[in-house]
Amino acid sequence: MVAAPGARFEDLYRSSWAMDHCVNDGEVTKLKLDNSSGAGFESRSKYLFGKVSIQIKLVEGDSAGTVTAFYMSSEGSNHNEFDFEFLGNTTGEPYIVQTNVYVNGVGNREQRLNLWFDPTTEFHTYSILWSKRSVVFMVDETPIRVHKNLEDKGIPFAKDQAMGVYSSIWNADDWATQGGLVKTDWSHAPFIASYKDFKIDACEVPTTTDLSKCNGEDQRFWWDEPTVSELSLHQNHQLIWVRANHMIYDYCYDAARFPVTPLECQHHRHFYCGQEYMWLFDDSVYALNELRVSCLFSKNLIERTFCSLIDLEVFGDKLQRLKRL
Repeated sequence: MVAAPGARFEDLYRSSWAMDHCVNDGEVTKLKLDNSSGAGFESRSKYLFGKVSIQIKLVEGDSAGTVTAFYMSSEGSNHNEFDFEFLGNTTGEPYIVQTNVYVNGVGNREQRLNLWFDPTTEFHTYSILWSKRSVVFMVDETPIRVHKNLEDKGIPFAKDQAMGVYSSIWNADDWATQGGLVKTDWSHAPFIASYKDFKIDACEVPTTTDLSKCNGEDQRFWWDEPTVSELSLHQNHQLIWVRANHMIYDYCYDAARFPVTPLECQHHRHFYCGQEYMWLFDDSVYALNELRVSCLFSKNLIERTFCSLIDLEVFGDKLQRLKRL
């Protein structure tokens, strides 16, 4: 296991392309995009499960058309991948964060949200926590997305391919800003993304084919502990808040792209019941009123804090139906 809190860039990473556009400036590493090239860097090792974090200050000012990415990925056509993509925008407009998950080469699981702060004025921490149970995307330790292991439902999960850690900046003005309507203004180049405080606390594999030290039945790491691999009540509330206030797109509700709801979406439902916003997450349902959290229902416990508007029919240990009284 590798634990490298606040490591130097060169200890964990190396430039992967356009080396002259990747600049180390003391504790800060900068990737530069101009009309000749973008740039990227990659981890020196590959990992299977664990947590990776980087502090990033995104492109200032008019960043329309640019994309800055921080992600984990394996190799090959059937690769697994976990993406943060920061979609630039015109000055004064919010940055959009797009997350995506690829499993066995299949992606198309995009979610988008507006950040609740300006990510261009200060450094903020972006993290991916990957365990056998889930993949959690976090911003300043606030979870913004959870992709659960649903193999028991017949849905593949990323657990058998070692991944590298990557970041890059490039021109994507054919789609990144307002669907490609706003193009990159090269008069504002170079566009610079800055990085510091590089952390990888993960299981390093000796080769991409030898995963035994990381996924054996007798191995147990800190990220396998239930208190880590499952969100706490507070983290669930944070996730609800992010989705209720900042999410602007979820592939699960894009009927034009997916006339048939993707199978994993059927097990992570979010829906409205009257004026109450309902969140169904595994075996728990959260009801949010204007004060946000009003009731918490779980399979073993009902805590009524403000309201008694929801009636639950429980079949076995699963919540099968919700209805207003």
